Amino acid sequence: PTPPPHHHQPTITMASVVRASSLFAAKSAFAGKTVQAKATKAQAARSAVVAVTAEKKMFFPGALSPAYLNESLAGDYGWDPLGFGSDPVALDWYRQAELVHARWAMLGVAGILGQEVFGRDVFWYEAGLPENLPSFIGADFNLGSLFAFEFLMMHYVEVRRWQDYKKFGSVNTDPFFPGNSVPNTEKGYPGGIFDPFGFAKGDMKVMQTKEIKNGRLAMVAFVGFTIQAQALGEGPVASWKEHLANPFGSNILTNLGQCVLPASVNAGGITIPTPCLWPGVGL
Repeated sequence: PTPPPHHHQPTITMASVVRASSLFAAKSAFAGKTVQAKATKAQAARSAVVAVTAEKKMFFPGALSPAYLNESLAGDYGWDPLGFGSDPVALDWYRQAELVHARWAMLGVAGILGQEVFGRDVFWYEAGLPENLPSFIGADFNLGSLFAFEFLMMHYVEVRRWQDYKKFGSVNTDPFFPGNSVPNTEKGYPGGIFDPFGFAKGDMKVMQTKEIKNGRLAMVAFVGFTIQAQALGEGPVASWKEHLANPFGSNILTNLGQCVLPASVNAGGITIPTPCLWPGVGL
């Protein structure tokens, strides 16, 4: 008879067990190092985020800053609740617009305070009326021509600024006097004759932050000055003194809704409406 087929049974020796154990241990050790490395990287990333968040000054303690507000702009405190700056192109334009408004506001606030301190006979809100203009301007002065001139001049300046925004450095040279130019190393900060005291030679970021912070305060102050003038018919210094004399009787709540302005004024034959910034009844 034919003998039954012989099935070879693998022989498990001590050497094979040792080799298998060594291989498993090596793989486990490598896997452990990989997991540990990934964990270390993740932990480092979390630590970096925490460190950046802790170092950045925010508009409110514990507030989270949008990723696109990365402190590259001076005065960045993470404030953009509506996400207007999420588009990089729009953010660049908003910064240029903020700079211009801030600088005009600082000039305006300084002028209003200076006028009330040194020229108390004229109310700043009415300083532009024909009867309050300098004496060398005749009674037949055409206010409409002044408006047209100002419009053309401001339009020219704004178009030049827009050109620099679209193509940075394209308007560094004066079109009428080619020998005059500005360094304009950073958009919005032309330097040269616009930096007579050489502030740009120091820490530029610190000076930029100081400028934008003071400009933001000036914008808020100008709105306050305007509302005070419309509600009380007085300048900021007089309104401040009135509040100090009677803090509970003269404040924003007690004066809310007041408007002492006439519905319109006539200047040089032109009727100009004068609405209040908040609800009120004109005289």
